[in-house]
Amino acid sequence: MLQDEGGVAVVSGASSGFGERIAQVLSRQGYSVVALARRADRLKALAEQDPRGAILPVAVDVRDRKSLERALGELPPDFRDISVLINNAGLSRGLSPVQSGSADCWREMIDTNISGLLNLSGLLLPQLVSRRSGHVVNIGSIAASYPYLGGNVYSATKAFVHQLSLNMRVDLHGTGVRVTCVSPGMAKTEFAEVRYDGDVERANALYEGIEPLTADDVAEAVSWCLAQPTRVNVNMIELMPSDQHFGLGFAGSRSSRSGGADAA
Repeated sequence: MLQDEGGVAVVSGASSGFGERIAQVLSRQGYSVVALARRADRLKALAEQDPRGAILPVAVDVRDRKSLERALGELPPDFRDISVLINNAGLSRGLSPVQSGSADCWREMIDTNISGLLNLSGLLLPQLVSRRSGHVVNIGSIAASYPYLGGNVYSATKAFVHQLSLNMRVDLHGTGVRVTCVSPGMAKTEFAEVRYDGDVERANALYEGIEPLTADDVAEAVSWCLAQPTRVNVNMIELMPSDQHFGLGFAGSRSSRSGGADAA
């Protein structure tokens, strides 16, 4: 038995990068998609460009549980029977070592990568459990498993996502709800620009001489997990560029020479 097609999928962080592409791919496959993010203009453009008109833009901050609960409660009838949750919203700020890091940056990563995921999961899991079917896909990172210079707090938040995904499987055993963690390596999206506070030149330098993953690669991995028969639970997928040697940079690249790396 396959995951029910034509259902409703909620995708967080859908205004760019992995989330945007996941929303597009799921719509193409017949899902109605609730696209969540803070940037209303980006979401509006995403919805307007969808050929099926099946993407509903919802501007909300996943860190704000009350606003999130209100937004989900106001979904139109056609977008209420949710069967898929993609916890994609996440970010990284800075590359400073812990001893000189910014408490504000730490808090932003923790609030988004951890609390935001918990807020959305806590609000939607009861509905999936009550329908006795569904699939949660949490977007993790190879940074959870392979340390790199400056990764500290970001990597720790993604280690939380990995461990929570496994424990969600335990909690949801017997409910018919599946849980997967998809963990990308270095991918070229706006992620690095956010980490470097909009410094595009510095962000682009990370990819010199290598071919990183794309948002398409990650979206297709998510799609494959959802498409498996319901008897199959894909616990974890780890995907990396062929040029990347775990989390420690790239052979011959500027990031490798400096000892650092950027991970999704």
